Amino acid sequence: MTLAKKHILILVAVGNHTEAKIIARQLVEQRLAACVGILKQQSIYRWEGKVTDDDEYLLSVKTTRERFNAVRDAVLALHSYDVPEIISVSIAEGSAAYLDWISESVS
Repeated sequence: MTLAKKHILILVAVGNHTEAKIIARQLVEQRLAACVGILKQQSIYRWEGKVTDDDEYLLSVKTTRERFNAVRDAVLALHSYDVPEIISVSIAEGSAAYLDWISESVS
């Protein structure tokens, strides 16, 4: 596996800024993520048969593939949604120094 193939970005949508910060801090403190970015976004989605329009916060979790299950479990334990978004995206390429930093930060 090349260096980049072991790194992932996990996206998690959260309903409020306080919850976003709690989840982000826990992931970093537990060494499950090197960094978690928090971005405000507008989400339009279908839930329980209705189209909904809400402000949300998107967590951008930088970690390694081997940490995915632990990140998922931590998010599920802290998240207030019934069905939280937890999506992993492979990092195809990246700065070697940055990817090394991710690996060192989560080990």
